[in-house]
Amino acid sequence: MSLSKHIIIVFSIISLTACQQNIVKKETNLFKESYKAADILLSGEDNRLDLEKPIIVASFVNVSNMNESSPFGRIVAEQFASRFSQKDYYVVELKLRKNIFIKEEAGEFLLSREVREITKNHNAQAIVVGTYATGKNNIYVTVRIVNPETNRIITSYDYRMDIGDDMKKMLKVGHRRWDLKKI
Repeated sequence: MSLSKHIIIVFSIISLTACQQNIVKKETNLFKESYKAADILLSGEDNRLDLEKPIIVASFVNVSNMNESSPFGRIVAEQFASRFSQKDYYVVELKLRKNIFIKEEAGEFLLSREVREITKNHNAQAIVVGTYATGKNNIYVTVRIVNPETNRIITSYDYRMDIGDDMKKMLKVGHRRWDLKKI
């Protein structure tokens, strides 16, 4: 083989390798995914929610540590609350209450002893709760609408999203990341 053919082959391989490394992973549209999941919850046959009765949305928590959330868990809960409100459901804003357990860097958590008091005070028909777990390339989310009087799951939905750079940053808790080891 001639020298020029070797050079062309080497440059082709280098070019292909460089192109492969420069492929940018498209970020998941978090709003779109959260709204889609909320719409699925609300459109299911099991949905017997009354538009006039309050619903409480709690921060989504990491399944590996149910006492801690992250910016991801808080923003997804906010998006669910927004979507429910856009669909004319009566959503209670918990951040305005002083006696809800709110921990900086954690979000709103409904401790079991407070659930009955809060739901009774607001006559809440349901609580939206969610968990998430991270894998190497995906985040897995489970969201449920729960009857606060019976703890019965009214409806639920599971979905997954790709983890991009924005998602990695939102999964930070303090100075550590949950389950993210050299993604």
